[in-house]
Amino acid sequence: MSAGATRREKTDKAKVKDSNLEKEETVFLLQWDALPHQQIPELLHRSGNELQAELKEILGFRNYQTCMKEAALLDYYVCGFWWAKEANFTPIQISFTMAVLHMLLNNIREKQMVLVENLMEFAKALGAACCCSTSETDTTSLLDKEDAMALISYIRNSLFQKYTLYELLFTTSREELLTGMERTIEVFSCQDALTPLEEGISTHICLQ
Repeated sequence: MSAGATRREKTDKAKVKDSNLEKEETVFLLQWDALPHQQIPELLHRSGNELQAELKEILGFRNYQTCMKEAALLDYYVCGFWWAKEANFTPIQISFTMAVLHMLLNNIREKQMVLVENLMEFAKALGAACCCSTSETDTTSLLDKEDAMALISYIRNSLFQKYTLYELLFTTSREELLTGMERTIEVFSCQDALTPLEEGISTHICLQ
């Protein structure tokens, strides 16, 4: 009896431990550290320009007006936030959306993930959001089927269909490419005066 009780107790403890690990993983997926959901309500009242200014500070982009990479990334985050706002997502849902956008982009930049691998990471994050509740008292999932389909459609159009461009953005220096490019331009020159084209002559002169 004692041995059986001990085994049962160990099994129960293992289940509790696994449950706690799942909760910790879910919490990690719900928000992006740089933009926690507590900060979202304040940003929802910002205009487009004000939101861009706020995210510029959060992301630390100081040269977005002259650096193509910073400009593209800032637009990526601003558009993602604005889309979630227009989709009437809650602050926690918006935080999750921004976390997913950041994770997918970071997978390209830091881990050099190919498209298929990043799709699998997205599927894992989305699956957790569709199965797990936002709190212990609320049993509804973070995203319902309609919300999940909308998010899939947005990320497909904004990131996955342009995946190669984002890969090039992190592997190719646009500034070096432009400054190091050489072009030979041939200039036509003629000593004799050129007869003006008929299109360049006034109508009344042409008809004389």
